[in-house]
Amino acid sequence: MQTPHQQAQPTDARRLIPPQVTPSALAFTATAALAPILWGTTYLVTTELLPPDRPMTAGALRAVPAGLLLLLIAPGIPAKGWRLKTATLGVLNIGLFFPMLFVAAYRLPGGIAAVVGSVQPLVIIAISAAVGWGRTRPVQIGCAGVAVAGVALTAAAGTVRLDGIGLAAAVVGTVSMATGITLTKRWGVAPNTNPLNSTAWQLLVGGIVIGPLIPIVDDGPWAIDGKAVVGYTWLAVVGGAVAYSLWFRGARHLPSTNIALLGVLSPLTAAVLGWIVLGQDMTGLQCTGFGIALIGSIAGQLVATGRRDRSGNGR
Repeated sequence: MQTPHQQAQPTDARRLIPPQVTPSALAFTATAALAPILWGTTYLVTTELLPPDRPMTAGALRAVPAGLLLLLIAPGIPAKGWRLKTATLGVLNIGLFFPMLFVAAYRLPGGIAAVVGSVQPLVIIAISAAVGWGRTRPVQIGCAGVAVAGVALTAAAGTVRLDGIGLAAAVVGTVSMATGITLTKRWGVAPNTNPLNSTAWQLLVGGIVIGPLIPIVDDGPWAIDGKAVVGYTWLAVVGGAVAYSLWFRGARHLPSTNIALLGVLSPLTAAVLGWIVLGQDMTGLQCTGFGIALIGSIAGQLVATGRRDRSGNGR
C-alpha cells in the first residue's frame, strides 16, 4: 500500500514537462514555426524573380490575392465591435509591415535586414512591459538576446553597406509587426468567427492600404514575365495565405514572446537558401551564429513568460 506521500507524487511523466510546454503548445509551436521558414524565402524570391524597384507592387500582390483566397475558404465580414480591431491589425501586420519589408529587401543586404528583424522579441517585451500587459522573466529576455546575437553572427559579412532608407524601413517594419503580434495575442478572435476569416480581412485591409503607394514609391519597370508570375504566386499563396494562417493561429495560442522568437527562423532560412541556391559562402563564424540563434529560439519556447492573464493564457 502506498503512503499518502507516495500517493501525492506525480505518476504521469507528462507532469515533468513545464506547464506551458503541453502537447498542444508543442503542436502550435511546430506549425507556427513553418511561417517564418516560408517567409525566409522572401529575400531570395524578391531578388531573383521579381521586377526591380517595385516594393509596393510586391506587397500588394502578396496581400490581396492571399486575402481573397482565404475569404473564399472562410467567407463573412468581421463582427461588430471587431471591425476596427481587424483593420488595426491589418495595417500593423500587413499594410505597414509589407511595404517596409520589401523596401528593406530591395535596399539592404539580407543580413542587415535579418539582424534588425530579429530584435522583434525584445520589442514585444518592451511593449508589453510599457503598457502593463505582463512581465517577461529575465531568462526569456536572455533567450531573445542570444537569438539576436546568433542572427547577427549568421548575417556577418566582410563588407557591410548601410542604406539609410532601407535601415529605417527595417526598423519601422519590426516595430509594426511586434505591435501587431502583441495586439493579436491581446485581442484574440471574435467569438464564433473562423480565424481564417480574420486573417483574410487583415490581408485585404493591408493590401488596400498599400495600393495607393504603388504610383508614389515604385519607379521600376512594370515587367511581368514567367519568373515574376512564379515569384508573385509563391509570395501570395505560400508566403501569404498559408504562412499567415499558421502564424496568426500560433499568435493566438502562444505567449507573444514565444511566437516572436520563432521569427529568427526566417533569416536563418534565408541564410541557408543563400548558401544552397545562390552559392553564397558560410564561414565558421556564421555557422556558429546559426547554431546559437537556434538554441536561443528553442530555449525561449521552453521558458514560461511571467504572469498569466485571467483566462490562463501566458503573456
